[in-house]
Amino acid sequence: MKKNLPILSAITLLGLVLSGCSSSDKSSESSGVVKVVAAMYPLEFVAKAIGGDLISVENFTPPGVEPHDLELTPSQVVTLDDASLLLYISGFQPAVEEAAQLSAPANSLDLLSVDGLDLLTATEDGHNDGAEPETGDDVHSDEEMVNDPHVWLDPKRLVVIAKAVASKLSEIDPDNSASYETNLAVFVEELETLDQKFVAGLASCQRDLIVTSHAAFGYLADAYGLSQEALAGLSPESEPTPKRLNEIGKEAKADGTTTIFFETLASPKVAQTLANDLNIEAAVLDPIEGISEGQTYFSVMESNLEALRKALNCK
Repeated sequence: MKKNLPILSAITLLGLVLSGCSSSDKSSESSGVVKVVAAMYPLEFVAKAIGGDLISVENFTPPGVEPHDLELTPSQVVTLDDASLLLYISGFQPAVEEAAQLSAPANSLDLLSVDGLDLLTATEDGHNDGAEPETGDDVHSDEEMVNDPHVWLDPKRLVVIAKAVASKLSEIDPDNSASYETNLAVFVEELETLDQKFVAGLASCQRDLIVTSHAAFGYLADAYGLSQEALAGLSPESEPTPKRLNEIGKEAKADGTTTIFFETLASPKVAQTLANDLNIEAAVLDPIEGISEGQTYFSVMESNLEALRKALNCK
């Protein structure tokens, strides 16, 4: 994933701005509202579900922007100084992670670091730690394994994240801890209902292989007994080699795959080209890294379930 160098100049500017004002003069305590910064949509969604009207949330990733590519503006870096809590995912948005290390509030929460999350690891090309060993010229035995950041695509793991966020908000704002716990209970029930929809909807399918444009669906596959093969790696910016496309094509034919999945915030060209070559469909499977107006995490996840059921010929 690429390094966003402009954050360095933003941090420098931050020092100049803050030299003329005191963060204590503009803290969230004075307004009575806990100010939360979320690095991207899924984290904003969790924060709002738990915090409700007791918090304000600013999502640093604008609608329609691929969050991997986010570069912070100087004003966003300044916003971090005024925030009570920063929610981010390490290894996903380098600019936010660097800002968290250099200038973020003391209550920064890396949601991959919470206890009990049961992380998956993968190489940068997306090969999961549970995959079968590979052979051939393209194998690199020394490839570094990294944490797969796409945890929110498993509702059960999102429950773990939600509990960590509720705990942090209660720590920051203990007077409203009961409200945060009440909101958490409602949110967890909604996530458990969604999980049961996936369990029931994918219980009896003709196939279990999903072919995706990039390796964002490892947690979803792990949660529901599916197998993911991705054209590209953990970052949608990575490009598949001709050899990789040939391998995926052969596996898709052997499996009887009917659909190549692409996503909303990255170019669908490679996925659509492969689908055309195989004379099968191309369809959206959304990693929910961003959101369109009128949609929510729950509505997109349910659309994903229907797309999976159709592609895998589920009863």
